[in-house]
Amino acid sequence: MSIDFIWFDLGYTLLYLEREKLFAKVIGKFDIQRTLDDIEKAFHLSDKRLMREHPGLLAQSSEEFMPLYFGLLCDRLDIHGDLVSLLNAWMDEWKKGGLRWLAYPNAPAVLDRLSAKGFRLGVISNWDSSAKSILASCGLLDRFEVVVISSEVGIAKPDERIFRLAMQSAKVDPSRCLYIGDNYYDDAVGAASVGMKYLIVNKLDNLGIEELEGKPLARDISGVFSYLGSEKP
Repeated sequence: MSIDFIWFDLGYTLLYLEREKLFAKVIGKFDIQRTLDDIEKAFHLSDKRLMREHPGLLAQSSEEFMPLYFGLLCDRLDIHGDLVSLLNAWMDEWKKGGLRWLAYPNAPAVLDRLSAKGFRLGVISNWDSSAKSILASCGLLDRFEVVVISSEVGIAKPDERIFRLAMQSAKVDPSRCLYIGDNYYDDAVGAASVGMKYLIVNKLDNLGIEELEGKPLARDISGVFSYLGSEKP
Protein backbone atom coordinates (compact mmCIF):
# COMPACT_ATOMS: atom_id res chain seq x y z
CA MET A 1 0.00 0.00 0.00
CA SER A 2 1.34 3.44 -0.90
CA ILE A 3 2.40 6.09 1.61
CA ASP A 4 0.46 9.35 1.88
CA PHE A 5 1.71 10.85 5.13
CA ILE A 6 5.28 11.13 6.42
CA TRP A 7 5.91 11.82 10.11
CA PHE A 8 9.18 13.03 11.61
CA ASP A 9 10.95 12.94 14.93
CA LEU A 10 12.80 16.14 15.92
CA GLY A 11 16.14 15.69 17.72
CA TYR A 12 18.85 14.23 15.48
CA THR A 13 16.32 13.69 12.72
CA LEU A 14 15.41 17.26 11.73
CA LEU A 15 17.34 19.16 14.41
CA TYR A 16 20.75 18.95 16.05
CA LEU A 17 22.93 20.64 18.66
CA GLU A 18 26.55 21.70 18.26
CA ARG A 19 27.18 19.92 21.54
CA GLU A 20 30.59 18.56 20.55
CA LYS A 21 32.15 22.02 20.38
CA LEU A 22 30.69 23.03 23.72
CA PHE A 23 31.83 19.81 25.37
CA ALA A 24 35.37 20.31 24.04
CA LYS A 25 35.31 23.81 25.54
CA VAL A 26 34.14 22.52 28.95
CA ILE A 27 36.68 19.71 29.24
CA GLY A 28 39.38 22.09 28.02
CA LYS A 29 38.89 24.10 31.21
CA PHE A 30 39.96 20.96 33.05
CA ASP A 31 43.03 20.55 30.83
CA ILE A 32 41.44 17.61 29.02
CA GLN A 33 41.79 17.48 25.26
CA ARG A 34 39.89 15.27 22.79
CA THR A 35 39.30 15.64 19.07
CA LEU A 36 35.89 16.76 17.85
CA ASP A 37 35.66 13.54 15.83
CA ASP A 38 36.20 11.42 18.96
CA ILE A 39 33.69 13.54 20.89
CA GLU A 40 31.09 13.18 18.14
CA LYS A 41 31.46 9.39 18.13
CA ALA A 42 31.23 9.29 21.93
CA PHE A 43 28.02 11.32 21.94
CA HIS A 44 26.58 9.17 19.18
CA LEU A 45 27.40 5.89 20.92
CA SER A 46 26.11 7.17 24.26
CA ASP A 47 22.86 8.22 22.57
CA LYS A 48 22.42 4.79 21.03
CA ARG A 49 23.20 2.92 24.22
CA LEU A 50 20.61 4.88 26.21
CA MET A 51 18.08 4.39 23.44
CA ARG A 52 18.69 0.65 23.45
CA GLU A 53 18.97 0.03 27.21
CA HIS A 54 16.68 2.75 28.61
CA PRO A 55 13.81 3.41 26.17
CA GLY A 56 12.07 6.69 26.89
CA LEU A 57 14.77 8.03 29.23
CA LEU A 58 15.96 10.70 26.81
CA ALA A 59 12.43 12.11 26.82
CA GLN A 60 12.83 13.01 30.50
CA SER A 61 14.41 16.16 31.92
CA SER A 62 18.17 16.56 31.59
CA GLU A 63 18.49 16.32 35.39
CA GLU A 64 17.06 12.81 35.20
CA PHE A 65 19.09 11.34 32.34
CA MET A 66 22.28 13.41 32.32
CA PRO A 67 24.22 11.77 35.20
CA LEU A 68 23.97 8.35 33.57
CA TYR A 69 24.51 9.76 30.09
CA PHE A 70 27.51 11.80 31.19
CA GLY A 71 29.12 8.76 32.78
CA LEU A 72 28.76 6.80 29.54
CA LEU A 73 30.14 9.72 27.55
CA CYS A 74 33.22 10.15 29.73
CA ASP A 75 33.88 6.42 29.74
CA ARG A 76 33.82 6.41 25.94
CA LEU A 77 36.35 9.24 25.92
CA ASP A 78 38.52 7.66 28.64
CA ILE A 79 37.92 10.65 30.92
CA HIS A 80 38.18 9.82 34.63
CA GLY A 81 38.81 11.58 37.94
CA ASP A 82 36.54 14.28 39.36
CA LEU A 83 33.57 13.64 37.11
CA VAL A 84 31.20 15.38 39.52
CA SER A 85 32.91 18.76 38.98
CA LEU A 86 33.04 18.10 35.25
CA LEU A 87 29.35 17.20 35.15
CA ASN A 88 28.44 20.33 37.11
CA ALA A 89 30.43 22.48 34.70
CA TRP A 90 28.72 20.81 31.74
CA MET A 91 25.26 21.27 33.25
CA ASP A 92 26.02 24.93 33.98
CA GLU A 93 26.90 25.51 30.33
CA TRP A 94 23.84 23.50 29.22
CA LYS A 95 21.50 25.62 31.36
CA LYS A 96 23.09 28.89 30.27
CA GLY A 97 21.65 28.33 26.82
CA GLY A 98 25.04 27.72 25.30
CA LEU A 99 23.42 25.19 23.01
CA ARG A 100 20.77 26.02 20.43
CA TRP A 101 18.80 23.58 18.31
CA LEU A 102 19.50 23.99 14.61
CA ALA A 103 17.87 22.47 11.54
CA TYR A 104 20.05 20.15 9.49
CA PRO A 105 21.06 22.10 6.37
CA ASN A 106 19.17 19.79 4.01
CA ALA A 107 15.96 19.62 6.07
CA PRO A 108 14.03 22.48 4.39
CA ALA A 109 14.81 21.23 0.89
CA VAL A 110 13.89 17.62 1.71
CA LEU A 111 10.58 18.68 3.29
CA ASP A 112 9.74 20.96 0.36
CA ARG A 113 10.55 18.23 -2.15
CA LEU A 114 8.31 15.77 -0.31
CA SER A 115 5.48 18.30 -0.22
CA ALA A 116 5.92 18.98 -3.94
CA LYS A 117 5.53 15.25 -4.56
CA GLY A 118 2.21 15.32 -2.75
CA PHE A 119 3.13 13.86 0.63
CA ARG A 120 1.48 15.24 3.74
CA LEU A 121 3.94 15.96 6.56
CA GLY A 122 3.77 15.91 10.34
CA VAL A 123 5.77 15.65 13.56
CA ILE A 124 5.44 13.24 16.48
CA SER A 125 8.07 14.04 19.10
CA ASN A 126 9.01 13.53 22.73
CA TRP A 127 9.79 17.15 23.61
CA ASP A 128 9.03 19.89 26.09
CA SER A 129 6.94 23.01 25.50
CA SER A 130 9.68 24.60 23.41
CA ALA A 131 9.17 22.29 20.41
CA LYS A 132 6.96 24.48 18.24
CA SER A 133 8.92 27.65 18.95
CA ILE A 134 12.15 25.87 18.01
CA LEU A 135 10.59 24.60 14.78
CA ALA A 136 9.40 28.12 14.03
CA SER A 137 12.83 29.65 14.73
CA CYS A 138 14.36 27.09 12.36
CA GLY A 139 11.83 27.97 9.66
CA LEU A 140 10.25 24.51 9.66
CA LEU A 141 6.97 24.79 11.59
CA ASP A 142 4.81 25.92 8.65
CA ARG A 143 5.90 22.91 6.63
CA PHE A 144 3.94 20.51 8.85
CA GLU A 145 0.23 19.87 8.79
CA VAL A 146 0.10 18.25 12.24
CA VAL A 147 2.54 18.57 15.15
CA VAL A 148 2.06 16.27 18.14
CA ILE A 149 4.35 16.89 21.13
CA SER A 150 4.54 14.58 24.15
CA SER A 151 4.54 17.38 26.74
CA GLU A 152 1.34 18.79 25.24
CA VAL A 153 -0.61 15.53 25.07
CA GLY A 154 0.78 13.80 28.16
CA ILE A 155 1.91 10.70 26.27
CA ALA A 156 5.42 9.86 25.06
CA LYS A 157 6.86 7.49 22.47
CA PRO A 158 7.02 4.51 22.29
CA ASP A 159 3.49 4.46 23.78
CA GLU A 160 1.24 3.62 20.85
CA ARG A 161 -1.35 6.13 22.05
CA ILE A 162 0.69 9.13 20.89
CA PHE A 163 0.87 7.63 17.40
CA ARG A 164 -2.85 6.89 17.38
CA LEU A 165 -3.59 10.43 18.51
CA ALA A 166 -1.49 11.75 15.64
CA MET A 167 -3.35 9.53 13.15
CA GLN A 168 -6.68 10.80 14.45
CA SER A 169 -5.53 14.42 14.17
CA ALA A 170 -4.39 13.89 10.58
CA LYS A 171 -7.36 11.67 9.68
CA VAL A 172 -5.05 9.16 8.06
CA ASP A 173 -4.74 5.37 8.24
CA PRO A 174 -1.46 4.27 9.87
CA SER A 175 -0.88 1.76 7.07
CA ARG A 176 -0.46 4.73 4.74
CA CYS A 177 2.11 6.44 6.98
CA LEU A 178 5.90 6.43 7.27
CA TYR A 179 7.68 7.51 10.45
CA ILE A 180 11.27 8.80 10.28
CA GLY A 181 13.36 9.03 13.45
CA ASP A 182 16.76 8.29 14.95
CA ASN A 183 15.65 6.12 17.88
CA TYR A 184 14.63 2.60 16.90
CA TYR A 185 13.33 1.74 20.36
CA ASP A 186 11.06 4.76 20.74
CA ASP A 187 10.38 5.65 17.10
CA ALA A 188 10.30 2.43 15.10
CA VAL A 189 8.87 0.22 17.85
CA GLY A 190 6.13 2.74 18.59
CA ALA A 191 5.30 3.37 14.95
CA ALA A 192 5.24 -0.32 14.07
CA SER A 193 2.92 -1.05 17.01
CA VAL A 194 0.13 0.85 15.23
CA GLY A 195 0.93 -0.44 11.74
CA MET A 196 3.10 2.41 10.44
CA LYS A 197 6.19 1.85 8.32
CA TYR A 198 9.42 3.37 9.60
CA LEU A 199 12.87 4.55 8.54
CA ILE A 200 15.70 5.03 11.05
CA VAL A 201 18.33 7.73 10.42
CA ASN A 202 21.82 7.13 11.76
CA LYS A 203 24.44 9.66 10.71
CA LEU A 204 27.40 7.33 11.23
CA ASP A 205 26.17 4.45 9.06
CA ASN A 206 25.44 1.52 11.37
CA LEU A 207 27.73 2.65 14.20
CA GLY A 208 26.04 2.02 17.54
CA ILE A 209 23.07 0.21 16.02
CA GLU A 210 24.75 -2.93 14.78
CA GLU A 211 21.90 -4.95 16.30
CA LEU A 212 19.52 -3.40 13.75
CA GLU A 213 21.08 -5.05 10.71
CA GLY A 214 18.40 -5.60 8.10
CA LYS A 215 16.17 -2.77 9.34
CA PRO A 216 15.43 0.19 7.03
CA LEU A 217 18.22 2.73 7.68
CA ALA A 218 19.49 5.98 6.15
CA ARG A 219 22.28 8.39 7.02
CA ASP A 220 19.91 11.39 7.03
CA ILE A 221 16.37 12.26 6.04
CA SER A 222 17.26 12.56 2.34
CA GLY A 223 17.39 8.76 2.42
CA VAL A 224 13.60 8.84 2.37
CA PHE A 225 13.66 9.19 -1.41
CA SER A 226 15.53 5.92 -1.87
CA TYR A 227 13.20 4.28 0.64
CA LEU A 228 10.09 5.50 -1.14
CA GLY A 229 11.28 4.43 -4.56
CA SER A 230 8.31 4.76 -6.84
CA GLU A 231 5.71 5.44 -4.13
CA LYS A 232 4.76 8.64 -5.93
CA PRO A 233 5.98 10.13 -9.22
